[in-house]
Amino acid sequence: MKKGKRLKGLYEKIEADKLYEIPEAVKLLKDLKSSKFDETVEIAMKLGVDPKQADQNIRGTVGLPAGTGKTVRILAFAKGEKEAEAKDAGADIIADDETVKKIQGGWFDFDLVIATPDMMGTVGRIGKLLGPKGLMPNPKSGTVTMDIGKAVKEFKSGRIEYRVNKFADMNVRIGKVSFNEEDLISNITTFLQTVLRVRPASLKGTYIESITLSLTQSPGVKLDVIKARNFVAA
Repeated sequence: MKKGKRLKGLYEKIEADKLYEIPEAVKLLKDLKSSKFDETVEIAMKLGVDPKQADQNIRGTVGLPAGTGKTVRILAFAKGEKEAEAKDAGADIIADDETVKKIQGGWFDFDLVIATPDMMGTVGRIGKLLGPKGLMPNPKSGTVTMDIGKAVKEFKSGRIEYRVNKFADMNVRIGKVSFNEEDLISNITTFLQTVLRVRPASLKGTYIESITLSLTQSPGVKLDVIKARNFVAA
């Protein structure tokens, strides 16, 4: 595929066969910024797991020390005291029957859904719509909880959900290119530490096969997996 002039210039800044260490990769990412908007920094991983195995279906949440740089619009399913708790914590929308109807009609003006367990019957009515978009609440991701106020605050302040897909790939937003290098490194380190910590006991082969960092509109910068593991362990 023929590359445009802008993209070709970005590829020329990356050594094709080189596997980068985390600090130098972050420094390079800052140099790859080529858009007027504040590009998102993303981390993509290929894992050696079999997501069909229950204990290898990697999923969870992690709080990023420097946040994500993104305003998260939260839809909360709660009632009574828990509704007030969610609202006080900063939930943008408290769901009701009208909200359910709007979603059934194709409205998805929110980034995250958090629900108390007693509201999952209502959420289930739109589960087939939320699921394909990765919006279905789940206890493993901390989005089904009685402590809804705490959950709302944490996700508002930089907690993210990660999950492996059916191809054993994982892709998450890790910050913004406008972040200073130290904050980006801190977010990347915290995320990788969390993923390494949840390695399945049943896995016999390689756990992390590849790690790539990129911006919204940049080529990927491949990390040296062994050096990355040593860096986050230090």
